[in-house]
Formats: sequence, structure tokens, C-alpha cells
Amino acid sequence: MDHITGDIPVHEDKHQRPSLDDTDSEDLSDETANHVNSLEIERINTYRLQQRTTVGSTRGPLPKDQWLPMGGSKEYPPLLPDPDQFVVEFDGPNDPLHPHNWTMLRRAFLVFVLNYATFAGSFASAVFSAAISSVSEQFHISTEVSSLGVTLYVLGFAAGPTIWAPASELVGRKLPLSIGLFGCGIFSIACATGKDVQTIMISRFFAGLFAASPISIVPAVFADLFNNAQRGIIMSIFCMAVFIGPFAAPFVGGFVAMSSLGWRWTMYISAIMVFLGFVLVLFFLDETYAPVILSHKATVLRRQTHNWGIHAKQDEVEVDLMELLRNNFSRPIIMLFTEPILLLISLYISFIYGLMYALLGAYPVVFQGVYSMNMGVGGLAFVGLIIGELLGGVFVLFLQPSYQRKLAANGDKPIPEWRLPPAIVGAVAFTGGMFWFGWTGYTSSIHWMAPMASGVLTGLGIFCIFLQCFNYIVDCYPTLAASTIAANTILRSSVGCAFPLFSRQMMQNLGVQWAGTMLGCIAAVMIPIPVVFKLYGPWLRSRSKLACSPVYDTEKKPYDA
Repeated sequence: MDHITGDIPVHEDKHQRPSLDDTDSEDLSDETANHVNSLEIERINTYRLQQRTTVGSTRGPLPKDQWLPMGGSKEYPPLLPDPDQFVVEFDGPNDPLHPHNWTMLRRAFLVFVLNYATFAGSFASAVFSAAISSVSEQFHISTEVSSLGVTLYVLGFAAGPTIWAPASELVGRKLPLSIGLFGCGIFSIACATGKDVQTIMISRFFAGLFAASPISIVPAVFADLFNNAQRGIIMSIFCMAVFIGPFAAPFVGGFVAMSSLGWRWTMYISAIMVFLGFVLVLFFLDETYAPVILSHKATVLRRQTHNWGIHAKQDEVEVDLMELLRNNFSRPIIMLFTEPILLLISLYISFIYGLMYALLGAYPVVFQGVYSMNMGVGGLAFVGLIIGELLGGVFVLFLQPSYQRKLAANGDKPIPEWRLPPAIVGAVAFTGGMFWFGWTGYTSSIHWMAPMASGVLTGLGIFCIFLQCFNYIVDCYPTLAASTIAANTILRSSVGCAFPLFSRQMMQNLGVQWAGTMLGCIAAVMIPIPVVFKLYGPWLRSRSKLACSPVYDTEKKPYDA
């Protein structure tokens, strides 16, 4: 999730160099100054490319006979002599307006705010698992039907990025984030107060749709705030927020549902958490999307100078509905089925993502069924998975200095295959965790600590596979990051949302031992996927018309469906 964008979408500037905040510009040599200027031009051109490939196009003027009249019998004014002279830009690499140059304290606080908002949204996705039995009993429906409360929320994750990603490119990051968190909170309250199953399920879907906003946009904000060398560390922390949320939800929700508060308070607590995230974003998040920052700058300059020709490139963007549909619907689907790299890695990520939500149904079968724990205490078994996630994050962070050295030695141009060694380790760990869980959790004669401890390997594997494979496909398609992430999100959430519907029944019908064995075997079959891409990734990329070349071809043209 260097861009998760996870569920998530992000349009990362892959050519940005580390900030020159600590450089005294007066001491720069002419050669260095020219280099800095070229980097700034490269950064600006990248932003323009991102705009063209995501939200619209900058069109030329229509023929004069199609122009509206000026009115008042006025003639048309002359065109601006050189329109680019009226376009505002950043004032060099040290411009304090650029988010890369904000103080580290300010950016660190924004990291906390955004990770909390992401945690709250992902927490709400899984907390309903603690309410499944109560909802089933109250409304006289099967547990399979009540499990739709989790499934539909995750399905909302699949649909949401196609809305929030282009919105964040049109109006900036803050407004879509605020709307998404507010909407998630409103629909969580609607679910808590629902008087029938239909209201509850519809509310859960729309809560997920709105909760996809932070999952989709927060990685983009981190791309705005941090350079390549810093971003890997920040995205590792973001990944922890994404995955710890669903694993923290079952025991919190379990104790709440068991108490006198009842299952509806699992939804009220989710709403409170999400609304807190909304307040923090609304009052403390400054706009980070550079084209929109420049648009605000142009607005101020027009007022100060009364020169109404001053504008930003973002002001030239014309929204084309068909282009939006193509970029955010048809292009991701076409890429998914024509790019083997994207398809295979996305399938692997989808399987891992689905298993994450499948464990919400599998763990109660083991710890409540086999070990006769109550809902709250049984939910504490997810602590093993949380510890595994944290260890996975520490493992990836431990490798960051090595990655940064390779990045610096290669002129700050990332090679996608550098991402894969931790994913290979994660693939082996995840497979071992599945076998361990199945062969220790089937009988109460084995201490409950044994299957709980398997979560350490499983959680570590989930984290390493998801983060590094996600980073890999984004690095493979740098100029098509939006479509890449949309394709991955659509497939991942579509596959993942189905797992909660059958995981509990699979564990009960096959038996914990054989269900765990089957999942472990599937995971083992998939271990070669990151290995093959580590060995043959450059060869595959050299034969793709969309992926970057093995030497990281920055001139690769965007795909035009």
C-alpha cells in the first residue's frame, strides 16, 4: 500500500526526489541549481500528467462561430499573449506552500489524524461480526443472511474508490475525505437504529461506500506529503491501521454486544469513532493536493493584482463524463484482463484480503465453539493477528534503510522487484499460519494458546504480502496508478466480500482441521507468484505496452482505451 491507495487509489509522483529543506540555496552551485530546476519542472509535468489521465482534459478553444456573445455589444477581447506566463507554479523546490516542505511536526500530526480516520473506517467494517448472532436472533434470519452486514460493507469498499478517487483529483483531498467520513458516520447511526433487516443491510452498504473515502484517498495524501524515501515508512504505518482495525473490532464488539448495551451499540461506537475522525479532518487537515493548492494561490493572486488572467493548470481542467467513466471503469477492467502482472498479483492480494475477513467467521468456530469461550473473550484471540501485523510492520520498516540506499543509488527511480523479497517471506509465513491454525484449533485437548499463536504468522504474512505486492503493481504502472489501484480494489473487494458468507460454514462442515489444511494448501500453491515475479518481472514488463520498462521508462505514454 504505498498506495493503498487500498481499497486503495493514488496518483503518485514517482519522479520526486527527496526534499531540499535543509539546503542553503545560496550555496548551490550553478550545476546543482539547474538540477533542482529540472526536478521542479519534472514534478510539475507529472502533476499535469496525473490530471490528464484521471479527471479530464485541457481542451483547446472552440471555433469562433460557436462562442457565446460577450454581451453589451462588446467585441471579443484579444487572447492572452502567452497563456503559460499567466499560470502559477511553485516558487522552486523550497516553496513553503508545497506539502513536501511543511514542517515534519505538522506532517506527523496529519499522519496521525489520517491513520486514525482509516482505522475507524476499517474497524467499522468488521465490528458487525460481533452482532451477527444477535441480529439473526432478533430478526429471525439465518446467520448467513445476517453475515451480509459484513459482506455489503466490504462490497461498498469495491464501489467507493471509483467515486472518491476522481473526486480527490477534481476538488482536492480534504472535501471528499470529510464527506466520506461524515457519510459513514450517518449510515452507521442508520444501521444502529434500523427497525428491519433491509434498513440495516442497505445502511451497511452505504456506510462501506463512504468509508472507502479514507481507504482510497489517504495514500494519495501521503504521496502529496512525503517523498519516495520517506513514503515507505509512512505507508507501512498506514497498512497497520488498515489491517489492525478489522482484527481489533471482534473483541471490542463482542464485549459490547454481550453487555446490557446490546448489538446496536457496536454501530453507535463505530459512528462515534468515525465522527471523531471527521472532526479531526475537518479542522486540522490542510489541502495537500498540489494542483488545488496552486488553484487557491491563483485565486489570491487575482484578488491582489486584479489580473484575472492569472490561473492554475487545475482551472483549465474540463470534466468529461465519458472520460471519467472510461478512466475509472472501463480502463481498470481492460487492464485487469490484459495485463498478466496486474491480474495475477491482484488475484493473490484478493485471496489474502478475503482470508482476512474469513477469519472473522473462522475464529468464533474455534474459540467459541471448540474452546467454549464467550464472544468477548473469544474475540481476544485476534490479538495474535494484531501482534503479527505489528511484527510485519516492524520487519518492513527494518528493511527500509536498505531500500532507501538502493533508491538513492538508482537516482531515486524505484525498481518494482525490490518490493518482493518481504512478500516472499510473508507468503511462507501466511501458509505456515494457516496450517498451524487448522492442525491445532480442531480439538480442546490442545491448549488454546496454540491456535491463537498461529495468528502471529498469519498476521505477519497478511501484512507483508498485501503491502509489498500492492507497492509492486503501483511501481509497475507509475503513470497509471489510478487505474491500477481501481482494478485491484474492484477485484479485491469483490472477492473479499464473499468470504464471510461461507467461512463459518466451511469450518463447521469440513472441520477446522481440514478447512485449515485446504486454505493452507491454496496459500502454498500461491507462494511461487511473488517468486516468479521477482525472477521474471523485468522480462514481463519489457513485453507489456503499459508497464514501465526494466530501466524505468519515464516516457511511457498513458494507456488510451
